[in-house]
Amino acid sequence: MNPLVAPSSAALDAALAAAVERYRARHPASERQLEQAARFMPGGNTRSVLYQSPFPLTMARGEGCWLWDADGHRLLDALGEFTAGLYGHSAEPIRRALAAALERGLSLSSHTAGEAELAAELVRRFASIELLRFTNSGTEANLLALAAAVAHTGRRRILVFEGAYHGGVLSFGGAAAAVNVPHEWLVAPYNDLDAAAALARRHAGELAAILVEPLLGAGGCIPGDAAFLQGLQALAREQGALFVLDEVMTSRLSLGGRQALLGLEPDLTTLGKYFGGGLSFGAFGGRREVMQRFDPRRPDALAHAGTFNNNALSMAAGLAGLRELWTAEAALALNARGDRLRDGANRICLERGLALQYSGLGSLMNLHATGQPPRRPADLAASDLRVKDLLFFALLERGVFTARRGLVALSLPFGEAEALRFLAAFEDALDSHRAVLPRLA
Repeated sequence: MNPLVAPSSAALDAALAAAVERYRARHPASERQLEQAARFMPGGNTRSVLYQSPFPLTMARGEGCWLWDADGHRLLDALGEFTAGLYGHSAEPIRRALAAALERGLSLSSHTAGEAELAAELVRRFASIELLRFTNSGTEANLLALAAAVAHTGRRRILVFEGAYHGGVLSFGGAAAAVNVPHEWLVAPYNDLDAAAALARRHAGELAAILVEPLLGAGGCIPGDAAFLQGLQALAREQGALFVLDEVMTSRLSLGGRQALLGLEPDLTTLGKYFGGGLSFGAFGGRREVMQRFDPRRPDALAHAGTFNNNALSMAAGLAGLRELWTAEAALALNARGDRLRDGANRICLERGLALQYSGLGSLMNLHATGQPPRRPADLAASDLRVKDLLFFALLERGVFTARRGLVALSLPFGEAEALRFLAAFEDALDSHRAVLPRLA
């Protein structure tokens, strides 16, 4: 690990407190909105990740890759709805598709042609998916994939990884785990194949599935090593378990997800986020042998309900996005743009001798207060979260909206001009607070 020079803790506290006060002064309408919402929802919140102290922003509208908050500030959207906003805000092909779907009618109480068309498009793009089913979110997709694994193998244990997030009730990075569903979890360190194999072999004959993200998303945009992921696939085969790849976030790294880039062949893949075109969406699919267990024509079929699994709006928006916007050329260009942005930001940090960097792949990245690329969440345990807090507020003051935890996810409208704007704001934020940021020794 690179040695760091930590700034004065008192000075960092003072800089952060001043940034918070400026934030409060600039956003009175957002503060009032939270107070109003708190009369009817606990903490004024119905999605935990959106809350931040002293209060979250309320957004009034969006266009392309720009947002306007309740106080009228125009912000460059570098968060992209936590990766779900791939198409930006209300792209024209999606608007047209939604208008047409509204004309045909909602809640039609039956099958529609749209769901079959969207399923066919996804099967075409993901070589490992022979059959799939839709859900309402990535959380549901992962829940159903694990249910399928348990039913198919007759086993209960699931191998997962420290810092992973597979949904609101499938979290393995902190206090959120208190609401996890009660599978029999085995938790191994990320990017450590030997540890995972040892744990699986201690429970030989008991493992239903290995569930893994090919890049830890909420865990800090930490890429999984190719050898680690390929080794997990082989380990699942050895143990008679299903290899379940959570591509809810990483599907955007190519038309066929990161599995296509690494030559992986998971038994099941889970999807979500942008595939609904900005509306609620999830899907799980994979080997025909496993997915056919949900065929309702079978007398022993597994049940899978969900009133809005095939809702007309998500099917229409998702299909329009894939056919008209998310082309191979668009995916390649966006991820190359993300690589350049991340490299540029990291170069700015290095030139200033700062122990800061973005980790990630393509259009996904996360800021960390460290001088060494992290390989697992434990590598970040000693990093000072106040640094990311300060830089979140500093970027916001300069008109750039990211996640407070440091996540950046680019959208298709986020072009070269926007990337330059981001880098200029980032550079100015670092220079303004350089005295309180951690330095490389």
